[in-house]
Amino acid sequence: MPTFIDLVIQSLTDPFRAALLVALVFTQSRTAGQTGTVIPLLLGVVFVALMLPMTMGFDEKLGLPLVMAAGVVANIVLLVPILFAMRIWLNRSK
Repeated sequence: MPTFIDLVIQSLTDPFRAALLVALVFTQSRTAGQTGTVIPLLLGVVFVALMLPMTMGFDEKLGLPLVMAAGVVANIVLLVPILFAMRIWLNRSK
């Protein structure tokens, strides 16, 4: 039975998760004037953490709350460098 850390590592290596988070940051940066920054990012992190196990399946012995919590942790870890790269890109073009 995988541990919480195993689930986080598995989530960190998911390229689809990373692509969804890049799309989230791109969309959020384009709509920041109307929707803000923090709330859309937090909702997107939770959405991706819930959507992936629900659509791709998960080990039901672990339970959805544990899998989702691991996804949220992985999403936040992935989101930090993505936001950093987006800031550099946006500041570079000004």
